Amino acid sequence: MMLPDFEAWAIFASVVEHRSFSGAAQALGTSKATVSKAISRLETRLGATLFHRTSRRLTLTESGRALSERAARILAEAREAEEVARDSNSTPTGRVRLAAPMNFGLTRVAPALADFLTLYPGIEVDLTLSDAPTDIVAEGIDVALRVAELPDSSLRVRRLAPVTLHLVAAPAYLEKHGRPEHPADLAHHACLAYTNASRPFVWQFRRGNEEVAIRPAGPLCTDSGEAMLPALRAGLGITRLPDFIVDQDLADGTLVELLQDWRETNMALHLLTPPGTLRPARVEVLIEFLAERFRQLCASRQ
Repeated sequence: MMLPDFEAWAIFASVVEHRSFSGAAQALGTSKATVSKAISRLETRLGATLFHRTSRRLTLTESGRALSERAARILAEAREAEEVARDSNSTPTGRVRLAAPMNFGLTRVAPALADFLTLYPGIEVDLTLSDAPTDIVAEGIDVALRVAELPDSSLRVRRLAPVTLHLVAAPAYLEKHGRPEHPADLAHHACLAYTNASRPFVWQFRRGNEEVAIRPAGPLCTDSGEAMLPALRAGLGITRLPDFIVDQDLADGTLVELLQDWRETNMALHLLTPPGTLRPARVEVLIEFLAERFRQLCASRQ
C-alpha cells in the first residue's frame, strides 16, 4: 500500500495559506523549486490540477478549493501532534487566542486571566472581546466563551454553568407605564432589543407547561448588552439581560426585576474549541482554568 504524500499535502496547505509558492517557501524555510515539485507531485498522484498559474497570479482550481480545507486540517493536526508531544515533558508555553463577550470579558475574563498568567508565565493570551458571533475556526481562535443557547455544530462545546436572564426596568419606567403582569403585556411596552442573540427579536418565556413568545419593540436595539444600561436607568424601556450585567443594578435598586416566575430556558456559559482531539498543553491548561473559575463563580451566585 502506498502511503499518502504528507509532505506534499502540507506544502499545498502552506501555498494556499500564503497565496504563493515563494511565500510558502519562505515560511517553510525551503526553496521555491522544492515547493513547485511537491505540488506537481501531488497533482500527479491525484490526477487533478490544483492551481491556475500565470506569471502574475496563482488561483485555486475547483479541485484545489475542494481539497484545500482537508490539506489545512492535515497540516494543523500534524502541528498539534508535534506540540502535544513536545509539551508532554515541558512547562506549557506559547500563545493562545481567546474570544469572549465584551461585558463578560471585561468584568470576569480579564481578572481571571491576570491570575492565569501569574500561574503560567510562559503562556501569552491574545484576548478578543466582542458580542458579535465569531467563526472560531476561520479566525484561528483556540478557545471561545459564549453566553447563549447554542445550536448544534461541529465545534467542541463544554457547558460551564447556567446563566439567568432577568427582565428588568427602572422604577421610573414602571411608575409611568405600569408593571407587566404577563409576558403578553410586553406588546404594550417599550422594549430594548439585543441584536446578537440567536433569536434577536423574539423573547421566549416559560412558566411550568406554558410557553409564550413575544417580539420586543422599542426605542433602542444594540449589539451590546451593556450599552442598554443608560437607557434602562433613564426609564426608557424594559429589556432582558444576563445576571453578570444587571446584578449590581438589581442590588442597588436602580433596576427592578419583572415576571420573576417566567424564565428563558437553556441559557448558559459555554466554552467552545475547534473540532479535533489534539490540543497543545497551553490550550488545555487555559481550558481547565477557565472551566474551574467560572463553575465556581456561577455557583457562588446561585
